[in-house]
Amino acid sequence: MKHLITIVAASAMLYACGSSNQKKVATTETKTPVDVSKYANTITQEELKTALYKYASDEFEGRETGKPGQKMAVNYLRDTYKSFGVPAAKADGNYFQDVALEVNDVPSVTISNNGQDFKNIDDYVSVISSKTGVLNANEVVYAGFGIEDEAYNDFNNLDVKGKVVLIKSGEPKKKDGTFLITGTTEASKWSNFRQQFASKRDVAKAKGAKAVLFYYPEVYAMASNRFGKSSGRMGLAGNADDMYYFLVNTALAESLLKDIATNDKAQTIPTTLRLDYKNNSKPVQSENVAAFIKGSEKPDEIVVISAHLDHEGIKDGKVYNGADDDGSGTVAVLEIAEAFAQAKKDGNGPKRSILFLNVTGEEKGLLGSQYYTDIEPIFPLANTVANLNIDMIGRTDPKREKKNRNYIYLIGSDKLSSDLHNISEEANSKYMNIDLDYTFNDDNDPNRFYYRSDHYNFAKNNIPVIFYFNGTHDDYHQPSDTPDKIQYDLLENRTRLVFYTAWEVANRAERLVVDKTPN
Repeated sequence: MKHLITIVAASAMLYACGSSNQKKVATTETKTPVDVSKYANTITQEELKTALYKYASDEFEGRETGKPGQKMAVNYLRDTYKSFGVPAAKADGNYFQDVALEVNDVPSVTISNNGQDFKNIDDYVSVISSKTGVLNANEVVYAGFGIEDEAYNDFNNLDVKGKVVLIKSGEPKKKDGTFLITGTTEASKWSNFRQQFASKRDVAKAKGAKAVLFYYPEVYAMASNRFGKSSGRMGLAGNADDMYYFLVNTALAESLLKDIATNDKAQTIPTTLRLDYKNNSKPVQSENVAAFIKGSEKPDEIVVISAHLDHEGIKDGKVYNGADDDGSGTVAVLEIAEAFAQAKKDGNGPKRSILFLNVTGEEKGLLGSQYYTDIEPIFPLANTVANLNIDMIGRTDPKREKKNRNYIYLIGSDKLSSDLHNISEEANSKYMNIDLDYTFNDDNDPNRFYYRSDHYNFAKNNIPVIFYFNGTHDDYHQPSDTPDKIQYDLLENRTRLVFYTAWEVANRAERLVVDKTPN
């Protein structure tokens, strides 16, 4: 009996010891949840204000791409990342990604049709930068409105490959005055002032046209004034187009087709046309700034947080400081980088890597981001999980003044990934409760904001994006866009929202799923 008791007692002690050890192991393996608000709270309006008053000061001369002020800006960004302990993204330790650009000066062009000479600027104007070359044609293909749509197609049974194509502005209407494509009194993108230039060009180019002559008499005078001067328009070096694209006046258009204003019928026009084009572009050197925090578990998967570093420079002796556009986004990226750097220092760094990308040349045509995505991505685009792009988040849209001022416009969050959209919504509900306004997210938004900031170069490569934007205001692209007009409490809130969203994307178990077709 005593022996049995001893055995039972020993067994009980062994069980107790085993249970204790099990609990100890479990306690060791369970990591205390990270208090992410600790890092978000390092993003303060005071620090944002201090940084922005420096970055959007006259000292930086408006940060025009390729100019001395832009060089000051990139040096400031590099030095700030260094002070935060955020390393360079490039393996050689250089924070700068050189971006080769060129100023697309007015080309030297001559065009003649059936022996009649027409004058550059007076009769036609080049609206893209094209390669130097000569084109001789014995016919011109008239493609009416130049539309290819499910409801209407000018290119049916029309071969335009390698040919000169003549098109005109607008779109067809029914006898009752409604538009044929929409079936309503509301025009489609094919008549929209901003959209039809690109839409009609892209269709003709995709079909192999060698040159496009676009007849748009309502805007010719304005366009010839814009494109007929040395305006400082830029493009990526060596990126001149193989196709020629001209806006032409009535005299040149009618020399090809006399009744072009009323004639919508596609046809081939026999003629003798000669085009001689000399590209007069000049080289410019600029830089993106790229800093990087390596992920702890999935370092090869990259979350990009971006803002453009440039603005309009100096015009007529006035400095265009660009405090909101995009000084606000730039200092937001810096503060987010500092917050992630502190988390990493505490042993709570993100599971996925974070690339902090300040891009140049946005005001010149999204050039810095295009260089990154199309020419020299520092990290493979296939490994890029998402792009959170910040462009103007320091002000209030006058159209919203009677509504909740604690808002932000979100554009693109649901266009490629339901995951990203849901994470964005959940992060906001959990941490910030900002009014998320999707007004400009509509596919038919006439402002086309989805296509007008740097996120688009990621989106076109099937990478999920969110564009954070406060809307325009009277100081947009004016010398009056100064740091004293920034609403720093809103800038703080919006920056923290981007940080929380990036935190959730970077630390979730699964990579974002791309489950939608890009536009």
